[in-house]
Amino acid sequence: MAKKKKSPAQNEAGIKIIAINRQARHEYIFEEFFEAGIALQGTEVKSLRNGRLSLVDAYAVVDDHGQVWLKGLNISKWTHASIFNHEPVRDRRLLLNKSEIRRLHSRTHEKGLTIIPTKIYFKKNYIKVEIALSRGKKLYDKREAEAAKTAKRDLERAMAERG
Repeated sequence: MAKKKKSPAQNEAGIKIIAINRQARHEYIFEEFFEAGIALQGTEVKSLRNGRLSLVDAYAVVDDHGQVWLKGLNISKWTHASIFNHEPVRDRRLLLNKSEIRRLHSRTHEKGLTIIPTKIYFKKNYIKVEIALSRGKKLYDKREAEAAKTAKRDLERAMAERG
C-alpha cells in the first residue's frame, strides 16, 4: 500500500475550514491527498463565506482535455443576489498542476480509484479544495473499522477507570 500522505489542510495554520465531507471517511479508503484551487463565480464565494454548501454527492473527474472538474457540489444561491445569481449545482473546474492532473488521470483509469473532495477551506484569501484519491470500502472493511473504533474506545474507558 502506498505511503499515506498528510492532508494539506493539516500541515498549515491560518486556514478556516468551510466544510468537511464526513461521510466520505466512512465510505472510502483515502490513498493520497491533493490541494486544488477552484474556479468560482462571485456569488458562489459569498455563499461559501456563509457556509452554505453540501459536499455529500460531490466527486471529481479528469476529462480528455486534461482538466479536472468537480461535479455534484451544491453551493446554495446567495440570498442578496439579483438575476445574476449562480446555478447551485454545476460543474466547477479545479486548478491543479499538469503533473498532478496526469497522476490523477492515470491512477483513476488504471487502478479504478475515485477522486473525492474531503474538505473546502479558506487559505489566506483563496478557497481551496482538498481532494483525495480513494478506493471504496467493502462491507467487511466498514465492519472492521467499526470494530477497531469500538475496541479503542473500550480500552480508553478502561484506562480512565484505572487511572
